[in-house]
Amino acid sequence: MPAIYRLTGAVKNYDWGGVSFIPSLLQQENKGNKPFAEYWMGTHDGGKAEVETGEDIVSLIGHLPFLFKVLDVKNMLSIQVHPSKEAAKKEFARENEAGIPLSSPKRNYKDDNHKPELMVALSDFWLLHGFKPAEELVYTLLNVVELRELLQVFNATGYGGLYKHVMEMPQEEVNRILQPLINNIAETFKNGKADKYDEDFWVVRAAQTFTINGNVDRGIFSIYLFNLVHLKKGEGIFQDAGVPHAYLEGQNVEIMANSDNVLRGGLTSKHIDVKELMKHVRFEATQPAIISPVVINSDEKIFPVPVPDFQLSVIELNADQVTSFSTVVPEILLLTAGAAELSSNESTIELKPGFPSALLLPGNAITVKGLSKATVFRASLPVNSR
Repeated sequence: MPAIYRLTGAVKNYDWGGVSFIPSLLQQENKGNKPFAEYWMGTHDGGKAEVETGEDIVSLIGHLPFLFKVLDVKNMLSIQVHPSKEAAKKEFARENEAGIPLSSPKRNYKDDNHKPELMVALSDFWLLHGFKPAEELVYTLLNVVELRELLQVFNATGYGGLYKHVMEMPQEEVNRILQPLINNIAETFKNGKADKYDEDFWVVRAAQTFTINGNVDRGIFSIYLFNLVHLKKGEGIFQDAGVPHAYLEGQNVEIMANSDNVLRGGLTSKHIDVKELMKHVRFEATQPAIISPVVINSDEKIFPVPVPDFQLSVIELNADQVTSFSTVVPEILLLTAGAAELSSNESTIELKPGFPSALLLPGNAITVKGLSKATVFRASLPVNSR
């Protein structure tokens, strides 16, 4: 059996996706400017990859414990949270018993797994991540005049009470608070340069995208309540169960437990269920921890995470530079820049635009050679989980 297979992932054409980044990676024409939002490399039933023989990946190796993706975020996407494993099992069974089809747009739980995830930026990347520390949140509520009335709610009821208040208030109240704010900052932005470090920039963008029939999306509150995080290319961030977040702009690679469980609360055209979202949110201050990769040898760096479901590392090679490793479990490699040659025994394939990903079977010595300056991400499992 070959040690290496060329892998073809599943494209997701969600409306927030860009039109050129993933098509360029896959060397696919996109004459209709269709959104290419995600590229899935894994065994999840929502989008299985295929190996070059035409088989789906599951028939070859069974189910992987992780799902590996490329994302191109052109327009901001949903305020969301992921459940714990215990909660996912319980709620997945409940929706099954209720007879809600897995394909139903009203289905909240697509499987019985948790979804801790690590993302690594392939460009400048902007996101919202967890609630601001208390002093920063108080500062925001004091200085954004239209939100000042929320300060007493926060002082009296904390993070949980404040978020429940804004996420469950009647739509008329949402409009009353947010529409004057949007009008004021939109006028300001007409006369000044847009600054992505300024929350108001994202509020204006969200209002333009998600205001429907005069109703302002309540997800806009989260832009002020959550940490606004900027990642530089090569930096990562980990999001565990219960941490509310939203991606705003940029390209990344993302690895997670093999799950598609997402509870959404706004800033999306997908199914929103505030009641379910609120079941799982951690109502606590979050200090964003930006992850820099740790060197494990001269060619490879690893992004440390506190879960056993996956491991992500990056291999950077110059032309003709060679590195090698042995596989203990099935692994997936993804080329994001340049070109590289993979070889093992009699198996050899080239990773390049158009064919950027490969499946590696366990029990093999793998050699990676840079055919030019190359960047290759390696999705696997931590040593103690193999």
